[in-house]
Amino acid sequence: MKLLNFCRITTKIISQLLAIFIVFTFIVACLPTVSAMAASRVFESLSSPQLVALQTLPDPSNTRNSNSFVTAAVNRVGAAVVRIDTERLITRPNNPFFEDPFFERFFDDNLRVQPPSQELLKGQGSGFIVDSKGIILTNAHVVDKADKVTVSLNDGRKFIGEVKGTDKVTDLAVVEVETKGEILPVAALGNSDSVQVGDWAIAVGNPLGFNNTVTLGIISTLKRPSSAVGIPDKRLDFIQTDAAINPGNSGGPLLNDLGEVIGINTAIRPDAMGIGFAIPINKAKEIKDVLARGEQVPHPFVGIQMITLTPEIAKQNNSDPNSVLLLPEVKGVLVTKVLSNTPAETSGMRIGDVIVEIDNQSMVNSEQLQRTVEAGGVGEKLQFKILRNGIEKELFVMTEQMNY
Repeated sequence: MKLLNFCRITTKIISQLLAIFIVFTFIVACLPTVSAMAASRVFESLSSPQLVALQTLPDPSNTRNSNSFVTAAVNRVGAAVVRIDTERLITRPNNPFFEDPFFERFFDDNLRVQPPSQELLKGQGSGFIVDSKGIILTNAHVVDKADKVTVSLNDGRKFIGEVKGTDKVTDLAVVEVETKGEILPVAALGNSDSVQVGDWAIAVGNPLGFNNTVTLGIISTLKRPSSAVGIPDKRLDFIQTDAAINPGNSGGPLLNDLGEVIGINTAIRPDAMGIGFAIPINKAKEIKDVLARGEQVPHPFVGIQMITLTPEIAKQNNSDPNSVLLLPEVKGVLVTKVLSNTPAETSGMRIGDVIVEIDNQSMVNSEQLQRTVEAGGVGEKLQFKILRNGIEKELFVMTEQMNY
C-alpha cells in the first residue's frame, strides 16, 4: 500500500514537471516571433527616409578601416606631383676698389687679377604633370633664370627638365621632361569657376624640403585681387585658403575633395598666419599651351598707375587745405601716374584724371579697370571717359603688349 501511494505521488510530480517544461519550451520558441512583431511595429512607425537611414548605418568594423576623402583625393593625384630642384650659377664682378688706380699700388699683381667670383644658387619647389608625355605646370618664380632643372617623381624617377615658357604676370611656367617613351601619371584638372567658399582645400607639395606633404583646409575667399595680396605686379584673382602653404609648396596643386586640381599654390603672406593663395586652374588652362610652345602670353596694358576713388576719399582729399588736386566726389579710378612712352601718354591722359567709363561700361575700382583692359586684348582701341577739373572728356587708347 505504501509503495502504491509513493508511485502515485511520484507520477504526479513528474507530470507537473513535464508540463512546466513544455510551457517553458513554448515560450522560448515564441520569443523571436514576438521580437519580430515588435520590431515590425517600430519600423512601421518610421518614415521611409528614417528606415533607409537605419538600414544603411555603417558597420563600425568596416568604418574603422575605410579611407577618408582626403586619402582618396591624394591617392588620385599624388603620383603626378613632382619636386623641382633648380640650380643657377651667378658671377659676381671684381670689387672695383681693386681697380682704382689710387689703390692698386698697394696690392700685388696676384690680388689685382683675381677672377670674378661665382656662386651656385639652389632652389626648390613643386609642380604637377598635366600631360603623360612630360608637360609639367609650376610657378614662374620657381624656375626663374634657372640653369638646371631637375624633376623628381614620388616613385624615385628623376628627369632633367627644360623650361619651355614662363609668364611673370600670372606667375606660371611650363617645364618639359624627356621621358624616352615612359608614360607619366597625370593630375586631373578641375574647374576653379565652380569652387565655393567653404569647400575643402587640399594642398600637396614639398614644403620646406619635406617631400610628399599634404595639408587640409577650406576655401576661405575667392577672387582675391593680387593688389590686395601685396603683389601689384601680377594680374590675378587668387583663391585664398587656410590650408597650410609654406616655401617649397609653390607650384604644387591645390585639390578639391574629389582629387581634382583647382589651383596652383603660389603666394604666402608671412604676416598672415594660416593664409595662403593659389592661382585658379582655369587661368592656367588658358595659357599653358601658349607657354608649352614657348610663346609670349598676351597682356595688354595702357601705362598708368591708379587707385580706386570713392566719394568719401575725394571728400577727405578736398577738405585738406594742402591738397594739390580737387577731385570729383564720384566712384571711379584715379590716375596717379602716367608712364612714359605708353598708350596712355600718347592718348593725352594726365595725373589727376578720373576714369569713370571704358567703352560705355562704368569703372568703379582699379581691379575692374585692369580686368577690362586685359579682356580687351592687345592692339584694341578703347574709349575712356574721364573727368578732368570737373569737365568730362573722351580719350581713345590703343593697348600694347606689356613688356617685363
